[in-house]
Amino acid sequence: MRIKVNGETVPVPLERSTATLLFYLREELGLTGAKYGCGVGQCGACTVLVEGEPVRSCITQIGDLDQQSVDTIEGLDGDENAAKVRAAWIETAVAQCGYCQAGQIISAVSLISKNPQPTDDDINAAMDGNLCRCGTYNRIRKAIKRASGQEK
Repeated sequence: MRIKVNGETVPVPLERSTATLLFYLREELGLTGAKYGCGVGQCGACTVLVEGEPVRSCITQIGDLDQQSVDTIEGLDGDENAAKVRAAWIETAVAQCGYCQAGQIISAVSLISKNPQPTDDDINAAMDGNLCRCGTYNRIRKAIKRASGQEK
């Protein structure tokens, strides 16, 4: 079994096929951007892209991803939308503790990639389930609007 992680094909040993994607990324590949939050796919701290779609890696078995592409926060370098989102995040001072930020940014990049001019309803739908214990939701929305060119 093989998966492509951040553009690089990696083999997955059969004995690891029942592990979660989050465990495999963090413990086997050393990609620690996705965080363990709740362990049941409800908080979004572990969000990565699988075939371009946001997925909760803490509840996704690696064995279900044969031949699929996975992108983590570490793999977004060079992505134009990711650069816009990261710049807007900094300009808007979104992060406080930072624990949820990789999952938030992954979801925001996915949204803007599919919908370059998202409405508030679009943002609500795309970011639903990405929890921020610091409560920076207004800044997250503002950063997404800024990244999409709707706000300065």
